[in-house]
Amino acid sequence: MARTMLDVFSQPFRREPLFDDALPSLFMRPLLRAMDGEWRMPLDVTEEDDAYLIAAEIPGARRDDIKVTVDGNVVGISAESESREEVKEEGRCVRSERYHGAISRRIALDHDVDQSKAEAHYADGVLSLKLPKKAASSSTRIRIS
Repeated sequence: MARTMLDVFSQPFRREPLFDDALPSLFMRPLLRAMDGEWRMPLDVTEEDDAYLIAAEIPGARRDDIKVTVDGNVVGISAESESREEVKEEGRCVRSERYHGAISRRIALDHDVDQSKAEAHYADGVLSLKLPKKAASSSTRIRIS
């Protein structure tokens, strides 16, 4: 028997197949990702004449748990974070939360990076990178005999 709109609204907590596909994709997906502990690393990449500036948000990570690699024009940033929180009331544990996560990002830039002059700083949960562009190699014309 087909349900009417009156049936849908009179029983608001009953699951409706009509909404099962639409609601998670529209509204619930960001919430479900947060609940699953998915960790994101937002980035800002700015290009200057002689360098790239990257700001990566990595809250909760320790400086020693962050790794930055450069291979030509590809920059890789990875980090791990672990935290524990325990709330006790009068000697008994009321709530205990643990989190362990890893994240990585790879960015391809337009120019190769001069690794020897690269700088990295981490403060207040933000990794700041200054990646100088490698000097363009001069081309040489080969004489054909």
